[in-house]
Amino acid sequence: MKMKVIYILSALVLISTMTYCQSDFVSNVSKRGTSAAPFLEISEGAKATAMGSAFVAISDDQSAFFWNPAGLAKLDGVGIIFDHTNWIAGVGYNYLAASYNLGGMGTVGFSFTSSSYGDMKVTTVDQPEGTGQIFNASDVAFSLGYAINLTDNFAIGFNPKIIYQSIWEANAMGFAMDLGVQYKTPFDGIMLGMSISNFGTKMQMQGNTTLVTYVQDATTTGINNKIPANLSTDYWSLPLIFRVGLAYSPISTEKNKLTFAVDAIHPSDNYESINVGGEYVFDDIIALRGGYKSLFLSNSEESFSLGFGLKQILLGNVAVKLDYAYQNFGRLTNIQKFSIGIAF
Repeated sequence: MKMKVIYILSALVLISTMTYCQSDFVSNVSKRGTSAAPFLEISEGAKATAMGSAFVAISDDQSAFFWNPAGLAKLDGVGIIFDHTNWIAGVGYNYLAASYNLGGMGTVGFSFTSSSYGDMKVTTVDQPEGTGQIFNASDVAFSLGYAINLTDNFAIGFNPKIIYQSIWEANAMGFAMDLGVQYKTPFDGIMLGMSISNFGTKMQMQGNTTLVTYVQDATTTGINNKIPANLSTDYWSLPLIFRVGLAYSPISTEKNKLTFAVDAIHPSDNYESINVGGEYVFDDIIALRGGYKSLFLSNSEESFSLGFGLKQILLGNVAVKLDYAYQNFGRLTNIQKFSIGIAF
Protein backbone atom coordinates (compact mmCIF):
# COMPACT_ATOMS: atom_id res chain seq x y z
CA MET A 1 0.00 0.00 0.00
CA LYS A 2 2.83 2.36 0.90
CA MET A 3 4.58 1.78 -2.42
CA LYS A 4 1.35 2.46 -4.30
CA VAL A 5 1.02 5.82 -2.55
CA ILE A 6 4.62 6.73 -3.44
CA TYR A 7 3.96 5.62 -7.02
CA ILE A 8 0.90 7.84 -7.33
CA LEU A 9 2.52 10.86 -5.66
CA SER A 10 5.63 10.60 -7.84
CA ALA A 11 3.55 10.44 -10.99
CA LEU A 12 1.48 13.42 -9.86
CA VAL A 13 4.62 15.47 -9.16
CA LEU A 14 5.97 14.76 -12.64
CA ILE A 15 2.67 15.49 -14.37
CA SER A 16 2.17 18.69 -12.36
CA THR A 17 5.66 19.89 -13.27
CA MET A 18 5.06 19.20 -16.94
CA THR A 19 1.73 21.03 -16.82
CA TYR A 20 3.33 24.03 -15.12
CA CYS A 21 6.01 24.15 -17.79
CA GLN A 22 3.55 24.38 -20.66
CA SER A 23 3.74 28.18 -20.57
CA ASP A 24 7.40 27.90 -21.65
CA PHE A 25 6.67 25.50 -24.49
CA VAL A 26 5.81 26.57 -28.01
CA SER A 27 2.70 25.99 -30.06
CA ASN A 28 3.11 27.59 -33.48
CA VAL A 29 6.32 29.60 -33.01
CA SER A 30 9.68 27.87 -33.31
CA LYS A 31 11.69 30.27 -31.09
CA ARG A 32 14.89 28.81 -32.53
CA GLY A 33 18.02 30.31 -31.08
CA THR A 34 16.21 31.88 -28.12
CA SER A 35 17.48 29.67 -25.30
CA ALA A 36 20.63 29.73 -23.21
CA ALA A 37 23.05 26.80 -23.04
CA PRO A 38 22.00 25.11 -26.31
CA PHE A 39 24.73 22.52 -25.72
CA LEU A 40 22.27 20.86 -23.33
CA GLU A 41 20.39 19.64 -26.42
CA ILE A 42 23.37 17.80 -27.92
CA SER A 43 22.74 14.07 -27.53
CA GLU A 44 24.97 12.04 -25.25
CA GLY A 45 25.99 8.42 -25.74
CA ALA A 46 26.89 6.84 -29.08
CA LYS A 47 24.26 4.13 -28.63
CA ALA A 48 21.41 6.61 -28.26
CA THR A 49 22.71 8.82 -31.09
CA ALA A 50 23.01 5.89 -33.48
CA MET A 51 19.38 4.97 -32.72
CA GLY A 52 18.17 8.34 -33.95
CA SER A 53 18.01 9.73 -30.39
CA ALA A 54 14.93 7.57 -29.70
CA PHE A 55 16.08 6.54 -26.26
CA VAL A 56 13.81 7.86 -23.51
CA ALA A 57 12.09 4.48 -22.98
CA ILE A 58 15.36 2.51 -23.25
CA SER A 59 17.97 4.54 -21.31
CA ASP A 60 19.96 1.48 -20.26
CA ASP A 61 23.43 2.97 -19.88
CA GLN A 62 25.00 5.94 -18.10
CA SER A 63 23.79 8.33 -20.81
CA ALA A 64 20.43 8.02 -18.97
CA PHE A 65 21.45 11.15 -17.06
CA PHE A 66 20.78 13.00 -20.31
CA TRP A 67 17.79 11.08 -21.72
CA ASN A 68 15.81 9.84 -18.76
CA PRO A 69 17.28 9.61 -15.24
CA ALA A 70 14.76 6.89 -14.35
CA GLY A 71 16.80 4.54 -16.54
CA LEU A 72 19.58 4.57 -13.95
CA ALA A 73 17.44 2.32 -11.73
CA LYS A 74 17.98 -0.64 -14.07
CA LEU A 75 21.79 -0.39 -14.05
CA ASP A 76 23.54 -3.01 -11.91
CA GLY A 77 26.77 -2.64 -9.95
CA VAL A 78 29.17 0.13 -10.91
CA GLY A 79 29.25 1.62 -14.39
CA ILE A 80 31.30 4.35 -16.07
CA ILE A 81 30.97 5.83 -19.55
CA PHE A 82 33.12 8.32 -21.43
CA ASP A 83 31.75 9.91 -24.58
CA HIS A 84 33.47 12.18 -27.11
CA THR A 85 31.64 14.04 -29.87
CA ASN A 86 33.23 15.57 -32.97
CA TRP A 87 30.66 18.34 -33.34
CA ILE A 88 30.07 20.89 -36.08
CA ALA A 89 32.79 23.49 -36.92
CA GLY A 90 35.48 21.51 -35.14
CA VAL A 91 33.88 21.85 -31.72
CA GLY A 92 34.41 18.91 -29.38
CA TYR A 93 32.19 17.79 -26.52
CA ASN A 94 33.18 15.37 -23.77
CA TYR A 95 30.79 13.54 -21.47
CA LEU A 96 31.67 11.49 -18.39
CA ALA A 97 29.14 9.68 -16.22
CA ALA A 98 29.20 7.05 -13.50
CA SER A 99 26.53 5.18 -11.55
CA TYR A 100 26.41 2.91 -8.52
CA ASN A 101 23.51 0.61 -7.65
CA LEU A 102 22.67 0.62 -3.93
CA GLY A 103 20.28 -2.29 -4.15
CA GLY A 104 16.87 -1.58 -2.70
CA MET A 105 17.92 1.99 -1.94
CA GLY A 106 18.16 2.90 -5.63
CA THR A 107 20.98 4.06 -7.89
CA VAL A 108 23.14 7.17 -7.53
CA GLY A 109 25.65 8.75 -9.84
CA PHE A 110 27.03 11.85 -11.51
CA SER A 111 27.60 13.23 -14.99
CA PHE A 112 29.94 15.89 -16.32
CA THR A 113 29.81 17.59 -19.73
CA SER A 114 32.42 20.01 -21.10
CA SER A 115 33.20 21.64 -24.42
CA SER A 116 36.35 22.34 -26.36
CA TYR A 117 36.18 25.31 -28.76
CA GLY A 118 39.87 26.09 -28.95
CA ASP A 119 41.53 29.50 -28.79
CA MET A 120 40.24 32.26 -31.08
CA LYS A 121 41.56 35.66 -32.09
CA VAL A 122 40.02 38.86 -30.78
CA THR A 123 39.06 40.96 -33.80
CA THR A 124 37.60 44.44 -34.22
CA VAL A 125 36.29 46.53 -37.10
CA ASP A 126 39.62 48.37 -37.24
CA GLN A 127 41.68 45.18 -36.78
CA PRO A 128 39.82 42.39 -38.62
CA GLU A 129 42.93 40.19 -38.63
CA GLY A 130 43.21 40.27 -34.86
CA THR A 131 44.33 42.54 -32.06
CA GLY A 132 46.92 40.11 -30.74
CA GLN A 133 44.62 38.99 -27.95
CA ILE A 134 43.23 35.48 -27.64
CA PHE A 135 39.91 34.40 -26.15
CA ASN A 136 38.02 31.16 -25.69
CA ALA A 137 34.57 29.91 -24.82
CA SER A 138 33.41 26.97 -22.72
CA ASP A 139 30.28 25.07 -21.71
CA VAL A 140 30.10 22.96 -18.56
CA ALA A 141 27.32 20.98 -16.88
CA PHE A 142 27.59 18.87 -13.73
CA SER A 143 24.80 16.75 -12.28
CA LEU A 144 24.07 14.35 -9.43
CA GLY A 145 21.40 11.80 -10.27
CA TYR A 146 19.24 9.39 -8.32
CA ALA A 147 16.75 6.76 -9.47
CA ILE A 148 14.74 4.05 -7.76
CA ASN A 149 12.36 1.27 -8.71
CA LEU A 150 9.15 2.07 -6.85
CA THR A 151 7.62 -1.19 -8.05
CA ASP A 152 8.86 -4.06 -10.21
CA ASN A 153 7.53 -2.22 -13.26
CA PHE A 154 7.86 1.47 -12.43
CA ALA A 155 10.98 3.61 -11.90
CA ILE A 156 11.46 7.30 -11.29
CA GLY A 157 14.61 9.40 -11.46
CA PHE A 158 15.88 12.89 -10.63
CA ASN A 159 18.93 14.70 -11.95
CA PRO A 160 19.68 18.18 -10.49
CA LYS A 161 22.52 19.98 -12.24
CA ILE A 162 24.62 23.11 -12.48
CA ILE A 163 25.19 24.76 -15.87
CA TYR A 164 28.02 27.17 -16.62
CA GLN A 165 28.90 29.07 -19.81
CA SER A 166 31.66 31.54 -20.50
CA ILE A 167 33.01 33.52 -23.44
CA TRP A 168 36.04 35.75 -23.07
CA GLU A 169 35.51 37.70 -19.82
CA ALA A 170 31.75 37.07 -19.46
CA ASN A 171 30.04 34.09 -17.91
CA ALA A 172 26.65 32.82 -16.77
CA MET A 173 25.47 30.14 -14.37
CA GLY A 174 22.17 28.32 -14.02
CA PHE A 175 20.56 25.49 -12.11
CA ALA A 176 18.17 22.90 -13.50
CA MET A 177 16.44 19.62 -12.78
CA ASP A 178 15.71 16.62 -15.00
CA LEU A 179 12.83 14.31 -14.09
CA GLY A 180 11.88 11.01 -15.65
CA VAL A 181 9.81 7.85 -15.35
CA GLN A 182 9.93 4.43 -16.98
CA TYR A 183 7.13 1.91 -16.96
CA LYS A 184 7.23 -1.73 -18.02
CA THR A 185 3.79 -2.18 -19.51
CA PRO A 186 1.66 -5.34 -19.17
CA PHE A 187 2.25 -5.91 -22.90
CA ASP A 188 5.18 -8.24 -23.46
CA GLY A 189 8.35 -6.39 -24.51
CA ILE A 190 6.92 -2.86 -24.42
CA MET A 191 8.45 -0.09 -22.28
CA LEU A 192 7.09 3.43 -21.81
CA GLY A 193 9.30 6.36 -20.88
CA MET A 194 8.76 10.06 -20.17
CA SER A 195 11.17 12.79 -19.14
CA ILE A 196 11.45 16.53 -18.81
CA SER A 197 14.91 18.08 -19.07
CA ASN A 198 16.42 21.42 -18.07
CA PHE A 199 13.60 22.70 -15.89
CA GLY A 200 15.31 25.51 -14.01
CA THR A 201 16.53 29.07 -13.78
CA LYS A 202 17.32 31.57 -16.52
CA MET A 203 20.90 32.55 -17.39
CA GLN A 204 22.44 35.98 -17.86
CA MET A 205 25.90 36.77 -19.23
CA GLN A 206 27.86 39.15 -17.00
CA GLY A 207 31.50 40.08 -16.54
CA ASN A 208 34.25 42.50 -17.53
CA THR A 209 33.22 42.24 -21.18
CA THR A 210 30.06 44.22 -20.45
CA LEU A 211 31.99 47.11 -18.85
CA VAL A 212 32.28 50.05 -21.27
CA THR A 213 32.85 53.80 -21.29
CA TYR A 214 29.86 55.79 -22.51
CA VAL A 215 30.32 58.93 -24.62
CA GLN A 216 27.63 61.48 -23.87
CA ASP A 217 26.46 64.38 -26.00
CA ALA A 218 28.77 67.23 -24.96
CA THR A 219 26.29 69.86 -26.18
CA THR A 220 23.63 68.77 -23.68
CA THR A 221 25.36 66.92 -20.84
CA GLY A 222 28.78 68.47 -20.51
CA ILE A 223 32.23 67.44 -21.70
CA ASN A 224 32.71 64.23 -19.69
CA ASN A 225 33.03 61.69 -22.50
CA LYS A 226 34.17 58.69 -20.47
CA ILE A 227 31.36 57.69 -18.16
CA PRO A 228 31.82 54.11 -16.84
CA ALA A 229 28.82 51.99 -17.81
CA ASN A 230 27.67 48.40 -17.78
CA LEU A 231 25.88 46.93 -20.78
CA SER A 232 22.57 45.36 -19.78
CA THR A 233 22.35 41.74 -20.92
CA ASP A 234 19.05 39.88 -20.88
CA TYR A 235 18.03 36.69 -19.08
CA TRP A 236 17.49 33.64 -21.28
CA SER A 237 15.61 30.46 -20.44
CA LEU A 238 17.19 27.03 -20.60
CA PRO A 239 16.10 24.70 -23.46
CA LEU A 240 13.21 22.90 -21.80
CA ILE A 241 12.55 19.50 -23.42
CA PHE A 242 9.67 17.09 -22.87
CA ARG A 243 10.11 13.56 -24.24
CA VAL A 244 7.73 10.62 -24.34
CA GLY A 245 8.60 7.35 -26.00
CA LEU A 246 7.92 3.66 -26.52
CA ALA A 247 10.37 0.81 -26.95
CA TYR A 248 9.35 -2.62 -28.24
CA SER A 249 11.44 -5.81 -28.33
CA PRO A 250 9.67 -8.37 -30.57
CA ILE A 251 12.67 -10.71 -30.30
CA SER A 252 14.52 -11.21 -27.02
CA THR A 253 16.41 -14.48 -26.72
CA GLU A 254 19.80 -15.49 -25.38
CA LYS A 255 21.39 -15.09 -28.82
CA ASN A 256 19.29 -12.44 -30.52
CA LYS A 257 17.56 -9.25 -29.42
CA LEU A 258 15.75 -6.79 -31.66
CA THR A 259 14.43 -3.48 -30.32
CA PHE A 260 12.50 -0.67 -31.97
CA ALA A 261 11.95 2.74 -30.37
CA VAL A 262 10.03 5.92 -31.13
CA ASP A 263 10.15 9.22 -29.23
CA ALA A 264 8.01 12.34 -29.49
CA ILE A 265 9.96 15.52 -28.66
CA HIS A 266 8.40 18.77 -27.47
CA PRO A 267 11.10 21.48 -26.94
CA SER A 268 10.67 25.05 -25.78
CA ASP A 269 12.87 26.47 -28.55
CA ASN A 270 11.68 24.58 -31.61
CA TYR A 271 8.75 22.74 -33.15
CA GLU A 272 7.73 19.23 -32.16
CA SER A 273 9.31 16.26 -33.92
CA ILE A 274 9.60 12.47 -33.90
CA ASN A 275 12.72 10.31 -33.51
CA VAL A 276 12.77 6.63 -34.51
CA GLY A 277 15.44 3.99 -34.15
CA GLY A 278 16.29 0.33 -33.86
CA GLU A 279 18.96 -2.01 -32.56
CA TYR A 280 19.90 -5.62 -33.24
CA VAL A 281 22.17 -7.39 -30.73
CA PHE A 282 23.80 -10.76 -31.43
CA ASP A 283 24.98 -12.90 -28.53
CA ASP A 284 25.28 -9.80 -26.32
CA ILE A 285 28.54 -9.04 -28.15
CA ILE A 286 27.82 -7.18 -31.39
CA ALA A 287 25.14 -4.52 -31.88
CA LEU A 288 24.01 -2.83 -35.10
CA ARG A 289 21.96 0.35 -34.86
CA GLY A 290 20.18 2.85 -37.04
CA GLY A 291 17.62 5.61 -36.79
CA TYR A 292 16.20 8.85 -38.09
CA LYS A 293 15.98 12.09 -36.11
CA SER A 294 13.68 15.11 -36.43
CA LEU A 295 10.92 13.57 -38.50
CA PHE A 296 8.24 16.13 -39.49
CA LEU A 297 10.54 19.00 -38.48
CA SER A 298 10.82 21.34 -41.45
CA ASN A 299 14.19 22.86 -42.41
CA SER A 300 16.08 20.47 -40.13
CA GLU A 301 19.57 19.43 -41.21
CA GLU A 302 19.47 16.33 -38.98
CA SER A 303 18.38 13.07 -40.58
CA PHE A 304 19.59 9.47 -40.49
CA SER A 305 22.11 7.96 -38.10
CA LEU A 306 24.05 4.69 -38.03
CA GLY A 307 26.32 2.94 -35.58
CA PHE A 308 27.56 -0.21 -33.95
CA GLY A 309 28.61 -1.51 -30.56
CA LEU A 310 31.01 -4.13 -29.23
CA LYS A 311 30.96 -5.72 -25.79
CA GLN A 312 33.60 -7.92 -24.18
CA ILE A 313 33.57 -9.61 -20.76
CA LEU A 314 36.93 -9.57 -18.98
CA LEU A 315 38.01 -11.31 -15.75
CA GLY A 316 34.61 -12.91 -15.49
CA ASN A 317 32.61 -9.90 -14.36
CA VAL A 318 34.01 -6.76 -16.03
CA ALA A 319 32.14 -5.66 -19.15
CA VAL A 320 33.90 -3.32 -21.56
CA LYS A 321 31.74 -1.62 -24.20
CA LEU A 322 32.77 0.36 -27.27
CA ASP A 323 30.13 2.27 -29.27
CA TYR A 324 30.30 4.41 -32.38
CA ALA A 325 27.69 6.64 -34.02
CA TYR A 326 27.55 8.58 -37.28
CA GLN A 327 24.82 11.19 -37.78
CA ASN A 328 24.12 13.00 -41.03
CA PHE A 329 23.70 16.78 -40.74
CA GLY A 330 22.90 17.69 -44.36
CA ARG A 331 24.69 20.86 -45.43
CA LEU A 332 26.60 20.79 -42.14
CA THR A 333 28.09 17.41 -43.19
CA ASN A 334 28.08 15.04 -40.21
CA ILE A 335 29.01 14.41 -36.62
CA GLN A 336 30.74 11.37 -35.14
CA LYS A 337 30.52 10.11 -31.61
CA PHE A 338 32.62 7.59 -29.70
CA SER A 339 31.74 6.05 -26.34
CA ILE A 340 33.58 3.64 -24.10
CA GLY A 341 32.01 2.12 -21.01
CA ILE A 342 33.04 -0.17 -18.18
CA ALA A 343 30.64 -2.01 -15.87
CA PHE A 344 31.36 -4.40 -13.01
